[in-house]
Amino acid sequence: MNILHQVTVKQILTETSKHELIVQFTTKKKKLEQECDQLYFEYKKVEKSNNQLATQFLKEIDKRRDKIKLVEFQLKQVHTLPIGSELKEKEVQAIVKVNIGDNWNELMSEKTIVIKDGIVDQIRLG
Repeated sequence: MNILHQVTVKQILTETSKHELIVQFTTKKKKLEQECDQLYFEYKKVEKSNNQLATQFLKEIDKRRDKIKLVEFQLKQVHTLPIGSELKEKEVQAIVKVNIGDNWNELMSEKTIVIKDGIVDQIRLG
């Protein structure tokens, strides 16, 4: 029988991956800032005529600003982390084969895939 099991994917921070993360976060921040500017422009157009719609635009702007703060925090973290640090990237589902007589605790123990510069570096079982 096969079952699904959560597997943690971690990334080892290297000079290359650090640079890629900085570019990724910087791009995301710029995109969010552009969305804020566009939403503010739209807000100004409806500010006087439709109060309910204007309020919705302000809520959306606040959401984007919160996301910008998070991205700025992530950028700061990337700059301060030393090379070789492990960052949790995501969790994925893996298929685990279960047979009669298998040790359940071993099957359900935490499994981790470690990526280094886009290549699987380690698979940790248990």
